[in-house]
Amino acid sequence: MPRRFQSFLVIQTAFIGDVILATGLIEKLHQHYPDASIDFLLRKGNEGLLTSHPLLRTVLIWDKKESKISNLFRIISRVRSNQYDVVVNVHRFASSGFITAFSGSKLKIGFDKNPVSFAFTKKIKHQIGSLHEVQRNHQLIEEITDANYAKPKLYPSEKDLDKVKSRQGEPYLCVAPTSVWFTKQFPAEKWIEFLKSIRDQGKKIYLLGAPSDHSTCESVRLASANENVINVAGKLSFLESAALMKNAEMNFVNDSAPMHIASAMNAPVTAIFCSTVPSFGFGPLSDRSVIIETKVQLDCRPCGLHGFKVCPKGHFKCACSISNEELVSSLKIIR
Repeated sequence: MPRRFQSFLVIQTAFIGDVILATGLIEKLHQHYPDASIDFLLRKGNEGLLTSHPLLRTVLIWDKKESKISNLFRIISRVRSNQYDVVVNVHRFASSGFITAFSGSKLKIGFDKNPVSFAFTKKIKHQIGSLHEVQRNHQLIEEITDANYAKPKLYPSEKDLDKVKSRQGEPYLCVAPTSVWFTKQFPAEKWIEFLKSIRDQGKKIYLLGAPSDHSTCESVRLASANENVINVAGKLSFLESAALMKNAEMNFVNDSAPMHIASAMNAPVTAIFCSTVPSFGFGPLSDRSVIIETKVQLDCRPCGLHGFKVCPKGHFKCACSISNEELVSSLKIIR
């Protein structure tokens, strides 16, 4: 097997957090092949995560919503024309498997769970548990790098940093109260209770989220009656949010994308796990991190890997049994 490669393509066309966790591969490949070209393929909508990434040559974008199949063929054609030495497929579904299989690359690496993995040059076993997802991803390139994984990393630009600079003149906290999945989301009333309980601390508190989260964040802000809470959901890009989180005294998040943004910025984070558990391998990687989960033994937890739109049991005890004191106590690790 050749040891000196000149071009790489990393494929991760899943969701925001998955792309962030895959950035550790960019870091590691660059360490071992500093003169090689590295490209990254992701789904349309996530490209803002890698804008102006200093270690990437090109970010390829696959539009999976409009004309998905015809766009898939276009991506396959473009990938094949680029003649990559190595394609590293982190995604575990057939669509990306076809891109990998027809890439024409010398080395095609992916997980065995991909339905098209039979066409890969090398496939790695993917198993939930024991390892963090970043470590599982690293196993894909261990043979062509070394045994030590690299943490994910995002690169806000000077423009991103300048956008949030005016908000960083005094100590502040960030709270990302929402999640795509209901059972991963700490209840709004719990966030409201927390914001009320720290009202006397006088710290600015920024509520983060996507444009679709703005109304929920606004409801939380108003109900908290905390004049220091500022709703910036939908007003900041991915990398602007990352820049704001970087210098926060603490970031309060669910088991969702903002937790992985914190990891990629090595920002202090308190991660609340409701229906999911850290042992799945998606916990925070920041040097200063706190994990909060229920102390009640529930035979229904975890109820799934990705969460549900409603609690399958109807009681949502995995979230409702978490006390506000646990969130407040995590502030003790503030530098």
